[in-house]
Amino acid sequence: MIAEVEFAPGKKGYLARPAGDGRWPAVIQLHERYGVVQHTTDIAERLAENGYVALAPDMFSRFSGDREALARGDVGVGIRDDQALTDLDECMAYLRGQDFVDGGRIAVMGVCQTGRQPLLAAAYRDDLRCAVVFYGGIYQRDWEPHEERPTPVGEFIKRLSCPVLGAFGDSDHIISVDDVLRFRRALEDSWKSYSIRIFPDAPHGWLNDTMPGRYRPESAEAAWELLFRFLAQHLAADPGPSRVEWEFEGDIPLDYDFSKTVRLA
Repeated sequence: MIAEVEFAPGKKGYLARPAGDGRWPAVIQLHERYGVVQHTTDIAERLAENGYVALAPDMFSRFSGDREALARGDVGVGIRDDQALTDLDECMAYLRGQDFVDGGRIAVMGVCQTGRQPLLAAAYRDDLRCAVVFYGGIYQRDWEPHEERPTPVGEFIKRLSCPVLGAFGDSDHIISVDDVLRFRRALEDSWKSYSIRIFPDAPHGWLNDTMPGRYRPESAEAAWELLFRFLAQHLAADPGPSRVEWEFEGDIPLDYDFSKTVRLA
C-alpha cells in the first residue's frame, strides 16, 4: 500500500509498506530532479513488495514555483546540504515513530540529482545501515565546493559510516567512467566498504521505465537484483561482523569516449 504522508510540518512525501504485520527495515528513497513523480512512487512500491518500508520525501518542499514545469524537467531546483540534512533527520524521526518500522535498520537511496544526499547523510550520521547511489552524487561539480554544497564529496567519503552501493551506466552523459573510478579510488583510500557496478549501454536515467528513450530493461532488472541483494545483506537483523568489502564490476566498450555520450529524451 502507498499513501501520501506528512513526515514533518509542511513537508509531504509518499509511504509504501509491505503487507502484513511486523516491524520492517526501511529505505528513505529520494527522487530524481523532477520531484516526486510516478517513477518515484513506482520505486517505493517495488521496495515495499520486497519487504521494505519506503518513505519518498519531497526534497523540493521549499519550492513554490511551477510544479508541472518541474515534473517535465523544464526548471530545476537546487538542494542545499544543510536543508537536506534537516529533511533527512526528519525522515529518520518519522520512520522511527512508526510501529511497523525497525528503527535500527534504515538505509538512504538517492537517484540522479539526489545521489549526493545518501553520502551526505552517511557522513553526518552513524546510524544508517547503508547508502545507495544510482547515477548521481559524483558529478564533476560534487568534487568541488559550492555555495549550496560547501563540502566536496571527497570529504564525505572519508567520513562515511556505512557501506555504499553505486550503480552507474557506461553511456551516461553527465557521469563519466573516470568519475566512477575516482569514486572507487576515494572509497578504497578511505577504507570504506562498497559495491559498484557500471552497466553496459546504459545512459543517464536507465532505471526509469517512464522514459522509454532512456530505459534499459536488462540493465534495470540486473540493478534491481543487485539492489535487493545489497539491502538484504546490510539491512539484515544481524548483518554479521564488520568488515571492509570491495566489489567492483564494469562492462565498458574498448572504444569508450565520454565526449561522444549524449543526453537522451
